[in-house]
Amino acid sequence: MAEKIIVLAEVQNGALRKNTPQLVDVARRLKSNAESRIILVLAGPKIESVATEAAGLPVDQVVRLEHDQAWQGTSEEILETLHAARQELEGDILVLGNTSLGKEIGPCLAQRWGWGMISDVIRLEDHQGKPTFIRPCYAGKVFDEIEMLQPQFVLTVRSNAFPPAENDGRQAEILERVIALPKDALKTSLVEVVERPTGKVELTEADVIVSGGMGVKGPEGFEFLKPLAEVLGAAIGSSRAAVLAGFIHPSHQVGQTGKTVSPSLYIACGISGAIQHKAGMSTSKCIVAINKDPDAPIFEFADYGIVGDLFEVVPHLTEEFRKILQS
Repeated sequence: MAEKIIVLAEVQNGALRKNTPQLVDVARRLKSNAESRIILVLAGPKIESVATEAAGLPVDQVVRLEHDQAWQGTSEEILETLHAARQELEGDILVLGNTSLGKEIGPCLAQRWGWGMISDVIRLEDHQGKPTFIRPCYAGKVFDEIEMLQPQFVLTVRSNAFPPAENDGRQAEILERVIALPKDALKTSLVEVVERPTGKVELTEADVIVSGGMGVKGPEGFEFLKPLAEVLGAAIGSSRAAVLAGFIHPSHQVGQTGKTVSPSLYIACGISGAIQHKAGMSTSKCIVAINKDPDAPIFEFADYGIVGDLFEVVPHLTEEFRKILQS
């Protein structure tokens, strides 16, 4: 029987999440032979509009999973629908994003199915024909190299750690499956959705992040960083200390107790570089640190360091980036 790799695509605000092509790239790397099949699964409300877009990715099939009850949009519904559809999907590997949803349902499904589990994968290597999964641990101080000994497993993949898979010109077949859930399967119900205004770019999926720490001196300091972020099309991040000081909402926090990010460019403004913050951004492709303290720990692991007052440096950076990007 041909190996089947299941990729769960998340839908956010009526669109595929940016990490979906990256998950497909991981699935393609995991194919053990030419007969291996990649099945992209869409589960949840409002997925009809993205099915055609999903079918344009280099996958063999797109499956729209529905259940026989009214969708509320909870993670529990997706968990129970995937669990109930296990026999029909006949998957061998389940690939999820290392998002809040993936972190929640991945271990649950692995435990229920008796599969292995690997979380927060940032790199995939080939050792003698077998995949080895690389993931950070101990706040990014060391990296695990994991070889899965059993053939069936679940893995979650960090956003921006892998390149997006490119369309190969094919249009995958789209199937719809309605799964019957046991009446007592869903234990929770959605009472209310409280939406908070967010930036134009999702922090965990941003290609560029401009972050501020205690050096920005207050909420107005984050407003000061916005022109630079707008020029670069960047998301705004922050250190834990800045959040605790009330400078910015906790949803912007990067670090061990905040969000883990892997952008192409991370600009840290007035951030000392404590190990807690490093844990959330150390896998960034390029780190630029701006700090007036030449002994700040962040200079030890930054790719480029600027010793100076951020309130003098940032406007110059903004103007230079604007000139370069407009030329």
